[in-house]
Amino acid sequence: MSGVSGFCRTVSHVKVIKVNSGNCFAKLTLQEDDLNPMGGMHGGLAATLIDNISSTGLLSHSKWREPSPTIRLNLSYLRNAQYGEEITIESKVLKVGKNMAFVDVEIRNAEKELLVKGEHVKLRSSSS
Repeated sequence: MSGVSGFCRTVSHVKVIKVNSGNCFAKLTLQEDDLNPMGGMHGGLAATLIDNISSTGLLSHSKWREPSPTIRLNLSYLRNAQYGEEITIESKVLKVGKNMAFVDVEIRNAEKELLVKGEHVKLRSSSS
């Protein structure tokens, strides 16, 4: 993700592959800074990936063109990934309403095993 600043630099090494109609697909090879003290993908990284990738996708939706705050972010951690593993992050818009948008996100490993399942709800910050 190029052109990022502040806390979002945490995921600056993410490669966004495709953004279309509210959806986003990205890849990341886990680096040392991405790991928790036990050597697995840090849960905070997973939450940040889900927040950023779903928000990036949502901005491409024809009915949601402005940045907006998160009102709910739910994650289920199912498996872990280790240093050097490539993971994919895929977000899919479920619904865009007048004031809220609902996005599902999955983080998977190279074997396509589900690592983290996320649900993201965004609140429209303007009355447009």
